[in-house]
Amino acid sequence: MDSETCGYNETIEQIRDAQYPMLKDSIYLDHAGATVPSKALMDAFASELTSVLYGNPHSGSLPSQLSTDQVDDVRLRLLEFFNADPDEYDLVFVANATAGVKLVLDGLRSTPGGFNYAYHQACHTSLVGGREEASHSICINDEQVNNWITGCSPFEDRDATPLFSYTAQSHMDGRRYPMSWTRDIKAAQRTYTLLDAASFGATSQIDMSHPEFAADFVVLSLYKIFGFPDLGVLLVRKSAEHLFDQRKYFGGGTVDMVVVGKERWHARKTTFLHERLEDGTLPFHNIIAAGIALKTHASLFGSMDQVSRHTAYLTHRLHSGLGKLRHGNGRPVCTLYSPSPESQSTGPVVSFNIRNSLGAWVTLSEFEKLAIVNKIHVRTGGVCSPGGIAAALDLQPWEMRKNFSAGFRCGMDNDIMNGKPVGVIRASLAAMSVKADVDRFLDFIREFFVEVDIPQLPDLSVSASLIGKPSLRVKAITVYPIKSCGGFTIPPGMDWTIRPEGLAWDREWCLLHKGSGQALSQKRYPRMALLRPTLDFEAGVLRIAYKDSLKSATVPLSADPSHLETNIRQTKSRVCGEEITAQMYKSAELNSFFSDALGIPCVLARFPPGGRGLGSRLNKAKMQKHQQAEEVERPMPGSFPDDMPSPPDSDSEQSKVETKILLSNESPILMVHSASLNALNEAIAQHGGPPATTSAFRANIVLEGLEDNEDMDEQPAYSEDSWRKVRIGNQVFSLLGACRRCQMVCVDQETGERRQEPLATLSKTRRFNGKIFFGAHMKHDEMGGSSEENQHPTIRVGERVVVDG
Repeated sequence: MDSETCGYNETIEQIRDAQYPMLKDSIYLDHAGATVPSKALMDAFASELTSVLYGNPHSGSLPSQLSTDQVDDVRLRLLEFFNADPDEYDLVFVANATAGVKLVLDGLRSTPGGFNYAYHQACHTSLVGGREEASHSICINDEQVNNWITGCSPFEDRDATPLFSYTAQSHMDGRRYPMSWTRDIKAAQRTYTLLDAASFGATSQIDMSHPEFAADFVVLSLYKIFGFPDLGVLLVRKSAEHLFDQRKYFGGGTVDMVVVGKERWHARKTTFLHERLEDGTLPFHNIIAAGIALKTHASLFGSMDQVSRHTAYLTHRLHSGLGKLRHGNGRPVCTLYSPSPESQSTGPVVSFNIRNSLGAWVTLSEFEKLAIVNKIHVRTGGVCSPGGIAAALDLQPWEMRKNFSAGFRCGMDNDIMNGKPVGVIRASLAAMSVKADVDRFLDFIREFFVEVDIPQLPDLSVSASLIGKPSLRVKAITVYPIKSCGGFTIPPGMDWTIRPEGLAWDREWCLLHKGSGQALSQKRYPRMALLRPTLDFEAGVLRIAYKDSLKSATVPLSADPSHLETNIRQTKSRVCGEEITAQMYKSAELNSFFSDALGIPCVLARFPPGGRGLGSRLNKAKMQKHQQAEEVERPMPGSFPDDMPSPPDSDSEQSKVETKILLSNESPILMVHSASLNALNEAIAQHGGPPATTSAFRANIVLEGLEDNEDMDEQPAYSEDSWRKVRIGNQVFSLLGACRRCQMVCVDQETGERRQEPLATLSKTRRFNGKIFFGAHMKHDEMGGSSEENQHPTIRVGERVVVDG
């Protein structure tokens, strides 16, 4: 093996397809969150459970004794796996690493005088949360740890029990911290140490017999090593067992006798610590699976040291590849937060952000949208590392609280605040990762984020010959009665009513998840496209059919409760992260139709027009920077001249029109220009992709050029970026801004299948300031006067359209 591939295990490439079929056609780089189980493990586990009868370990039957023997055996084998001497350590089975942390805190909170708690800034949120149980707590960095080792304790109160927790390897950037800290701090001051080894132990050997290792408590999650089972362990040094003596709660299996009634007395088990801490029936099937996982992991990958060398090679390849990427103007594409493997000890985790050729940050939400349609799976956001993120991104506490006040929440799209990112892109590797994963990921970054040429903004000038003259007509009108389901196309010649919230019957219903109350979306459930509604005004009902199914459902159009009998109630739910009050149908037959069609437990709900408070919503759309040629001197995408005010902290500070909407994402009406769709399809065809259809963009109104417009200029592609008002027939509409797009446009509305296009091409042709746009938001302008067309505004297919500037 040459020096360039030293440590790389080429055998993995030979077994990858057979052992990890779920990874076919995907690039999975979120192993720090959870790695994937091998087929050998799952087959062996299924074979074991279908051939051997296991019972509850708390019983005395033969099947129960078999379970007890297996639990004891696996416990010992795991101690050996971590090189932990059974005479020095006990192993407690827990749900995950976080449950192990909570168990330690459960013991410490009951100690006389409480406990003082110091945690390293790179700690996982689950370790940070321990501060709420402590008498006094402090977050410390590397320098403060070294000061502590030299005798400068961070605690003034020496009476309370001190606890120091840190991570062996940052799950945010892969940086590794000395195992010797556990020994050195204990030598400086009698302090208990809690080591989070979940990230480190996933791909490296934990050697608890090493002279430098002196942790009192170690937590891990086995699914991060083996992919399965979903199980964690807490390892406790026996010299620290007494900290659990004051723990009050006891569960089944942890006591030898309990007296209830007139007297309250119980006797805890005393032989082993794990007997006192493993409350209730153990997850014995998962523990049996852990024993099988130990065996199959070794047979596939050899030792953990071999895994470590394999992932180290891939980490170097990924880190180096990202660092070399350059835009056409020479600027780096990636800002890396993980240390270089050549200069510092690091694990198989690389975190970074992307800048465009002008230095502006690419938003995490836009990155993730493109990653999803390209079957690339990474982690983005704060990755449960508040201290690590703050340090890497230079986010001060006041900035983070200001961002929260401005509306930022974990998992939301507004991930650039005050010119700074508030999260990272994290790619992580594991034993079954191969070179192709790294190379295809780098190819993805090159294709979608490396700008060879500086992008140009669209020409927003409007031809004088077209202003005030009919240059377009309405090609199609579509409403989507149930949010994220199929559309109902308005027949030619039919006048369609315009309401203050948008077109009549548009997005007035939605499907809510029975458990969470969240409105379902095609983004997550693409088969919603196959639910096809029909508005039957003669019968006064909304009919819903599911493609290729004989079953259907009907819903009364009338909001009169007498039509709905007693099958409606008010319920709080969430649409696009916003809390609303909707009317939920309780008909079992109706809701079963939708649940059976989608395979998701859901209910139909209605959000009728005219509501107030949580029964109403407001427009979210606004003009984008690339559309504001007249207001300010337009910068290139992402650039911010010194004399331009900083962007507002939240949408609430930007100029938006206070217009009511129903269940649409952002605005009352969405419009698409056919010339723009044609231009997009020409760009898609250059790469050999299938053309995008109008239905993919779920527009309410589609405009096209006039057939008899030979003597006039046509409205060019994307000219809608410059429009401010349009007149359709006798009705006037204000343009509210370009429509930001996500991976939902890649759902084929005929088949419910996901594709890469059109988002892949849109990302290269219609991305401004890190966001992808196509189509335009509109609202109807109510006119004064008492004419019929003002009192009852309508539009119809074929009406001529005038762009009024």
